[in-house]
Amino acid sequence: MDKEEIRWNVWSLMEEEQIARFPRPVFHRIPNFAGAERAARRLGNLPEYGAATTIFCSPDSPQRPVREMILKDEKILIMATPKLKKGFLCLKPDAIPKGSVSHASTIRGAFECGQFVEPSELKVDLFVLGSVAVSPDGGRLGKGTGYSDREYSILKDSGGLAVGALAVTTVHDVQIVEEIPRDEWDIQVDVIVTPTRTLRTA
Repeated sequence: MDKEEIRWNVWSLMEEEQIARFPRPVFHRIPNFAGAERAARRLGNLPEYGAATTIFCSPDSPQRPVREMILKDEKILIMATPKLKKGFLCLKPDAIPKGSVSHASTIRGAFECGQFVEPSELKVDLFVLGSVAVSPDGGRLGKGTGYSDREYSILKDSGGLAVGALAVTTVHDVQIVEEIPRDEWDIQVDVIVTPTRTLRTA
Protein backbone atom coordinates (compact mmCIF):
# COMPACT_ATOMS: atom_id res chain seq x y z
CA MET A 1 0.00 0.00 0.00
CA ASP A 2 1.43 3.39 -0.93
CA LYS A 3 1.47 6.50 1.25
CA GLU A 4 -1.62 8.12 -0.22
CA GLU A 5 -3.68 4.94 0.17
CA ILE A 6 -2.69 4.75 3.85
CA ARG A 7 -3.67 8.38 4.39
CA TRP A 8 -7.09 7.91 2.80
CA ASN A 9 -7.73 4.72 4.75
CA VAL A 10 -6.99 6.46 8.04
CA TRP A 11 -8.94 9.61 7.21
CA SER A 12 -11.95 7.57 6.06
CA LEU A 13 -11.90 5.36 9.14
CA MET A 14 -11.73 8.33 11.49
CA GLU A 15 -14.69 9.95 9.79
CA GLU A 16 -16.74 6.73 9.68
CA GLU A 17 -16.05 5.84 13.32
CA GLN A 18 -16.73 9.41 14.53
CA ILE A 19 -13.22 9.60 15.95
CA ALA A 20 -12.57 12.82 14.05
CA ARG A 21 -13.11 16.19 15.70
CA PHE A 22 -13.36 19.74 14.39
CA PRO A 23 -12.07 20.83 11.94
CA ARG A 24 -13.86 18.36 9.69
CA PRO A 25 -13.76 16.64 7.34
CA VAL A 26 -10.25 15.52 8.26
CA PHE A 27 -9.18 14.70 4.71
CA HIS A 28 -5.97 16.56 3.75
CA ARG A 29 -5.39 17.49 7.41
CA ILE A 30 -3.46 16.27 10.41
CA PRO A 31 -6.65 14.86 11.92
CA ASN A 32 -7.90 16.12 15.24
CA PHE A 33 -9.12 13.16 17.27
CA ALA A 34 -11.25 12.24 20.26
CA GLY A 35 -8.98 11.66 23.22
CA ALA A 36 -6.30 14.18 22.23
CA GLU A 37 -6.29 15.53 25.81
CA ARG A 38 -5.64 12.08 27.25
CA ALA A 39 -2.83 11.53 24.78
CA ALA A 40 -1.32 14.85 25.84
CA ARG A 41 -1.41 13.83 29.51
CA ARG A 42 0.32 10.55 28.66
CA LEU A 43 3.00 12.49 26.80
CA GLY A 44 3.40 14.60 29.93
CA ASN A 45 4.33 11.45 31.85
CA LEU A 46 7.35 10.73 29.66
CA PRO A 47 10.62 11.20 31.57
CA GLU A 48 12.00 13.03 28.53
CA TYR A 49 9.14 15.51 28.80
CA GLY A 50 9.79 16.04 32.49
CA ALA A 51 13.48 16.72 31.83
CA ALA A 52 12.87 19.08 28.89
CA THR A 53 12.94 22.84 29.29
CA THR A 54 12.34 23.82 25.65
CA ILE A 55 9.85 21.84 23.56
CA PHE A 56 8.88 22.20 19.93
CA CYS A 57 5.24 21.42 19.16
CA SER A 58 3.56 21.61 15.77
CA PRO A 59 0.66 24.04 15.22
CA ASP A 60 -1.78 21.23 14.34
CA SER A 61 -5.20 21.02 16.01
CA PRO A 62 -4.71 17.68 17.83
CA GLN A 63 -1.51 19.01 19.43
CA ARG A 64 -3.16 22.02 21.03
CA PRO A 65 -3.59 20.17 24.37
CA VAL A 66 0.14 19.45 24.28
CA ARG A 67 0.97 23.10 23.65
CA GLU A 68 -1.27 24.19 26.52
CA MET A 69 0.29 21.61 28.84
CA ILE A 70 3.80 22.80 27.95
CA LEU A 71 2.93 26.36 28.90
CA LYS A 72 1.06 25.37 32.07
CA ASP A 73 4.12 23.35 33.10
CA GLU A 74 6.16 26.55 32.66
CA LYS A 75 8.30 25.17 29.88
CA ILE A 76 9.31 27.13 26.78
CA LEU A 77 7.17 26.36 23.73
CA ILE A 78 8.58 26.63 20.23
CA MET A 79 6.02 26.50 17.45
CA ALA A 80 6.34 26.73 13.68
CA THR A 81 4.10 29.30 12.05
CA PRO A 82 1.59 27.72 9.62
CA LYS A 83 3.34 26.61 6.42
CA LEU A 84 6.55 28.10 7.89
CA LYS A 85 5.58 31.41 6.32
CA LYS A 86 7.02 33.40 9.23
CA GLY A 87 9.46 30.90 10.65
CA PHE A 88 9.30 29.97 14.32
CA LEU A 89 7.65 31.45 17.40
CA CYS A 90 8.95 31.25 20.96
CA LEU A 91 6.46 31.39 23.84
CA LYS A 92 7.84 31.86 27.34
CA PRO A 93 5.38 31.27 30.20
CA ASP A 94 6.58 34.29 32.18
CA ALA A 95 5.76 36.55 29.21
CA ILE A 96 2.17 35.33 28.86
CA PRO A 97 -0.51 37.39 30.65
CA LYS A 98 -2.18 35.66 33.57
CA GLY A 99 -5.21 33.68 32.44
CA SER A 100 -4.08 33.67 28.79
CA VAL A 101 -2.25 30.34 28.64
CA SER A 102 -5.11 28.54 26.91
CA HIS A 103 -5.41 31.31 24.33
CA ALA A 104 -1.63 31.34 23.83
CA SER A 105 -1.76 27.67 22.85
CA THR A 106 -3.86 28.53 19.77
CA ILE A 107 -2.29 29.73 16.55
CA ARG A 108 -3.75 33.21 16.90
CA GLY A 109 -2.74 33.37 20.55
CA ALA A 110 0.79 32.24 19.77
CA PHE A 111 1.22 35.14 17.35
CA GLU A 112 -0.06 37.53 20.03
CA CYS A 113 1.94 36.15 22.95
CA GLY A 114 5.06 34.79 21.28
CA GLN A 115 8.14 36.28 19.67
CA PHE A 116 9.77 35.34 16.39
CA VAL A 117 13.02 33.49 16.90
CA GLU A 118 15.87 32.19 14.75
CA PRO A 119 16.32 28.40 14.86
CA SER A 120 20.04 28.81 15.58
CA GLU A 121 19.15 30.60 18.84
CA LEU A 122 17.32 27.54 20.17
CA LYS A 123 18.13 24.28 21.90
CA VAL A 124 15.00 22.14 21.59
CA ASP A 125 14.95 19.17 23.98
CA LEU A 126 11.84 17.43 22.60
CA PHE A 127 10.19 17.58 19.16
CA VAL A 128 6.42 16.95 19.19
CA LEU A 129 4.53 16.68 15.93
CA GLY A 130 1.19 15.63 14.51
CA SER A 131 0.70 12.69 12.16
CA VAL A 132 -1.86 11.13 9.84
CA ALA A 133 -0.46 7.63 10.37
CA VAL A 134 2.44 6.01 12.19
CA SER A 135 3.88 2.49 12.39
CA PRO A 136 5.49 0.60 15.30
CA ASP A 137 8.92 0.79 13.67
CA GLY A 138 8.84 4.60 13.71
CA GLY A 139 7.44 5.26 10.24
CA ARG A 140 5.32 8.38 9.95
CA LEU A 141 3.00 10.04 7.44
CA GLY A 142 1.91 13.64 7.54
CA LYS A 143 -0.70 15.11 5.24
CA GLY A 144 1.76 15.10 2.34
CA THR A 145 3.05 18.68 2.35
CA GLY A 146 6.37 17.94 4.07
CA TYR A 147 6.28 20.80 6.58
CA SER A 148 7.12 18.71 9.66
CA ASP A 149 10.09 17.17 7.85
CA ARG A 150 11.29 20.68 6.93
CA GLU A 151 10.78 22.01 10.46
CA TYR A 152 12.79 19.15 11.94
CA SER A 153 15.51 19.52 9.31
CA ILE A 154 15.80 23.29 9.83
CA LEU A 155 16.16 22.90 13.59
CA LYS A 156 18.66 20.06 13.26
CA ASP A 157 20.79 21.72 10.57
CA SER A 158 20.91 25.03 12.45
CA GLY A 159 21.97 23.43 15.72
CA GLY A 160 18.62 24.30 17.28
CA LEU A 161 17.83 20.68 18.15
CA ALA A 162 19.57 19.17 21.16
CA VAL A 163 21.60 16.02 20.54
CA GLY A 164 19.43 13.01 21.30
CA ALA A 165 16.15 14.98 21.26
CA LEU A 166 13.28 12.56 20.69
CA ALA A 167 10.59 12.97 18.04
CA VAL A 168 7.21 12.24 19.65
CA THR A 169 3.75 12.17 18.09
CA THR A 170 0.27 12.04 19.61
CA VAL A 171 -2.33 10.12 17.59
CA HIS A 172 -5.46 8.02 18.04
CA ASP A 173 -4.94 4.25 18.24
CA VAL A 174 -6.53 3.75 14.80
CA GLN A 175 -3.77 5.87 13.27
CA ILE A 176 -1.21 3.18 14.03
CA VAL A 177 -0.76 1.00 10.94
CA GLU A 178 1.40 -2.03 10.28
CA GLU A 179 3.88 -0.52 7.85
CA ILE A 180 4.63 2.79 6.14
CA PRO A 181 6.86 3.26 3.06
CA ARG A 182 9.77 5.52 3.92
CA ASP A 183 11.76 8.10 1.99
CA GLU A 184 15.16 9.34 3.11
CA TRP A 185 13.79 12.74 4.17
CA ASP A 186 10.97 11.34 6.34
CA ILE A 187 11.13 11.90 10.09
CA GLN A 188 11.27 8.74 12.13
CA VAL A 189 9.30 9.03 15.37
CA ASP A 190 10.82 7.66 18.57
CA VAL A 191 7.66 7.61 20.68
CA ILE A 192 3.99 7.22 19.73
CA VAL A 193 1.46 8.34 22.34
CA THR A 194 -2.25 7.53 22.06
CA PRO A 195 -5.13 8.03 24.51
CA THR A 196 -4.58 4.46 25.76
CA ARG A 197 -0.87 3.63 25.43
CA THR A 198 2.69 4.78 24.93
CA LEU A 199 4.80 2.99 22.33
CA ARG A 200 8.56 3.37 21.99
CA THR A 201 9.36 2.49 18.41
CA ALA A 202 11.78 -0.17 17.25
